[in-house]
Amino acid sequence: MMHFRREKFVPRGGPDGGDGGKGGDVIFEVKATLNTLSNFRPNQKFKADDGANGGASQMTGRGAEDLVIYVPPGTVIFELPAEGGTPVLLGDLTSPGERLTIVKGGRGGRGNQHFATSRNQAPRTAERGEPWEEKRLKLELKLIADIGLIGVPNAGKSTLLSVLTNAKPKIAAYPFTTLEPNLGVANIDDDTTVVLADIPGLIEGAAEGAGLGHDFLRHIQRTRVLIHLLDGLAEDPLADFSQINAELALFDPNLAKKPQIVALNKIDQPEVQERLKDLKAKFKKKKVELRTISALARTDTREVLLSAAQLLSETPPLEELEAPVPVYRPMEDPNQFTISREDDASWRISGAGIERAASMTYWEHDGSLRRFQRLMEKLGVDEALRKAGIQEGDTVHVGDFELEWQE
Repeated sequence: MMHFRREKFVPRGGPDGGDGGKGGDVIFEVKATLNTLSNFRPNQKFKADDGANGGASQMTGRGAEDLVIYVPPGTVIFELPAEGGTPVLLGDLTSPGERLTIVKGGRGGRGNQHFATSRNQAPRTAERGEPWEEKRLKLELKLIADIGLIGVPNAGKSTLLSVLTNAKPKIAAYPFTTLEPNLGVANIDDDTTVVLADIPGLIEGAAEGAGLGHDFLRHIQRTRVLIHLLDGLAEDPLADFSQINAELALFDPNLAKKPQIVALNKIDQPEVQERLKDLKAKFKKKKVELRTISALARTDTREVLLSAAQLLSETPPLEELEAPVPVYRPMEDPNQFTISREDDASWRISGAGIERAASMTYWEHDGSLRRFQRLMEKLGVDEALRKAGIQEGDTVHVGDFELEWQE
């Protein structure tokens, strides 16, 4: 604020314009009760509030509240470069309550109390608030589960999840019933629980985007143990087993190394029992132990869960996502600028410092205008424009502002 103290019996009160308040930060915070990013579909633009204006009597404006955006555990945040290119990893949020500040609010502008000097005791100069930051983000969710259920479509994964946990996934007798991962919590004993994730069915080419696999293979990266469910009524369960493992390895070589429990489902069907001996022999040649269950009849499902829990206790915790290697990027010198000619009578000045100063200038205040002119002289912008051939009356663009050149 630009203001002068006006009080009875206090002559020449002097400048007492207060500073503006700081703008709010934008912060992402993990909330344990969330498990999807669906809240971001209808709302994809988020903006923190501005700080309050300064007041008289050197009163500083109130700083704005930070904008906290809640995301589920397992959210990976990337920044999308404005000019295109590879997204930059900003953070991997896994623990409830974990926070990441994405952009910081600008500081408040200074009131005219700060510009008083012995030579200028009544400054008619103030600052606007600092320009805000803006970023375009890409959010990915990698569900955090202990055990992942994988297999071809219609293998019975959703049925098994509903039997082992209290989850109620959609179940139907056709492929691709499950269109999004489902989570459930299974009780091992009075003190131990495990989280299971039902991953939508994978098909050949899933690692390259076929079917639903490409969107959901990343969720398996968070699991430590896999239950590979095979359809006992399928034409060739061994081929299905090999195909799914190949897709895992193509998407991420580390997925193929995860410990698996292989279970043949629908053992209650006579057709499956007739071919069981032959199937076990084929899997034995591949050195794979084949378990048998019936998710619908709940046959041996508890035993498979306990085996997976035992395997989970023997598997070391997942390593945290590696942080990107720091790359040294020299910061742009705020005093540097470039001058380019847009047409015969139009020029543009580009540079972090000069553009920031222009956005914080009150052009309607003579004192602020003179301060900006002194800054241009100090940085050498005036001299550079004259050397470039600027003429009286030419237009000069600085950021979003347009000025007329006068000698």
